[in-house]
Amino acid sequence: TATEWVAGQRAEDFTLSPAVVTDAIARHRPALVFLCSPNNPTGTALPPEVVAAACEAVEATGSGMVVVDEAYAEFRRAGVPSTLTLLPRHPRLVVTRTMSKAFALAGARVGYLAAHPAVVDSLYLVRLPYHLSSFTQAVARTALAHADELLGTVEAVKAQRDRIVRELPALGLRLAPSDANFVFFGRFADQRAVWQSLLDAGVLVRDVGLTGWLRVTAGLPNEVDAFLGALGRTLTGSVIGADGVISLATA
Repeated sequence: TATEWVAGQRAEDFTLSPAVVTDAIARHRPALVFLCSPNNPTGTALPPEVVAAACEAVEATGSGMVVVDEAYAEFRRAGVPSTLTLLPRHPRLVVTRTMSKAFALAGARVGYLAAHPAVVDSLYLVRLPYHLSSFTQAVARTALAHADELLGTVEAVKAQRDRIVRELPALGLRLAPSDANFVFFGRFADQRAVWQSLLDAGVLVRDVGLTGWLRVTAGLPNEVDAFLGALGRTLTGSVIGADGVISLATA
């Protein structure tokens, strides 16, 4: 659509500060501000003060909206708040979620949002008339009727994620704080070599293209066993530099 977009800049630890967000909005005056919390691929959630700062900066410009993607919200750690708590104070805030992750309904392509009533009414005016098939709606309604059972698996996934978080530092790895169903870990001198070594061992992780980092999804206990074992073998004899970067042992 030839729409101009501007990428924000996170800190080295993948965080965003209120000052950085406020400055970017003041300089560019965007029509839409998109924030991800928890973020993909880092898994990091945004503190409420960061989202609040974005909302206040947008409100100061007199136009624009802040959209927070909470696709992984159900996987948040205890005590990490949702952006939903900010809705009563910020009419230009929209929070979107999906049933693709926690409800395991990726194939259904069902999502939803929470926003000020005026925003919701405006969306009704512009949405496509048949944007969800009757079958998709039936699947979503059935999933919601069995939400307790479906979301029961979330706690099991979180337990395996937390297990990964506990184990990886002992291997000399750095982690991004995860509130998602995956863990972002590094830093490697050559993350592609680590990825290939794990693949050769039958373990597939994600190389998202960020130098030095890989992403692993928390799976079943035996899958996490396989990942931890393969990673331990891969890092045997590796060297950690003064900058914390891990180099694999040469054959």
